[in-house]
Amino acid sequence: MLKKFVLGFVGVLVAIVVIAWLALRGPDIPYATLDAKYASAGSGFVELPGGVRLHYQADGDATKPPIVLVHGYGDSFTSWEGWTRVLAKDHRVYSIDLPGHGLTRAPDGYRASASGFVALVDGFATSTGLPRFAIAGNSMGGGVAWQYAVAHPERLSALILVDAAGWPMPPPADLPLAFKILRYRVGRWALAQIDNRPLISQGLRKDVYDPTVITEAFIDRWAEFQRAPGHREILMSADLGSLASANEATLGALKVPTLVLHGEADPLIPLASGRRFAAAIPGARLIVYPKVGHLPQVEIPGQSAGDTAAFLAEPTQGN
Repeated sequence: MLKKFVLGFVGVLVAIVVIAWLALRGPDIPYATLDAKYASAGSGFVELPGGVRLHYQADGDATKPPIVLVHGYGDSFTSWEGWTRVLAKDHRVYSIDLPGHGLTRAPDGYRASASGFVALVDGFATSTGLPRFAIAGNSMGGGVAWQYAVAHPERLSALILVDAAGWPMPPPADLPLAFKILRYRVGRWALAQIDNRPLISQGLRKDVYDPTVITEAFIDRWAEFQRAPGHREILMSADLGSLASANEATLGALKVPTLVLHGEADPLIPLASGRRFAAAIPGARLIVYPKVGHLPQVEIPGQSAGDTAAFLAEPTQGN
């Protein structure tokens, strides 16, 4: 009797798991569908080495000083919409999608890495014929931005770090569930197969101070971009450990005018990290935003973009 009960219980449990798995599975969304929904009149594509077709959105007068905006992990060019409305008045603004994100396409087996992203930014700047330009990045994109400044300081007129990754640190106590799952190989495999919208929703609303700024449409967009062909595999296999390689000696050699923006309530990258960037980079200026979390460009787009525009307008930026 006990054996039959156990076998019956296991059978029901397996059935529940299978049903849940089928409910969660998220098939790829074709690029044509995503392009039709999210590309704009300003969208463009650049063919880069390694089979990457990098998507960007360009806004503003092409004769104005350029700035390149680099999103964070799992994000896209759309994260900068609030900034673009402000910065495009006096700049040519390029919001790019890194491989595994947004509308950028990469070949099967592409492995994302910090050094690869830096090379792609340089390839984009070269392919589009950019003169000296400013670069701004949030979170992972901030890590790419400062590493680009270290590798190619002669190409830059200014560096803007927005809650940027860079310093080694222990994980936060209240780490979002998705990041906990990412620690395990089987977890990464599972996340590469399913519709991650519930985890995206939970994670994004923990990232910010006021969760009401994260709308359902915002979450839908994140989730749909991650279901582009190959994107989940790239995100789950990304080797970004070198983003946490900042040190005072390397940053202390930078001569690029630098602005550091950081949300005081950032639960992922603490304010201490922003302060450390500002202390390490000669002449860097730090602006701290009270009651703001990990995404100032989304939470307070007007204020953070206005501070950036004012910084870039100073004659010392060399634009």
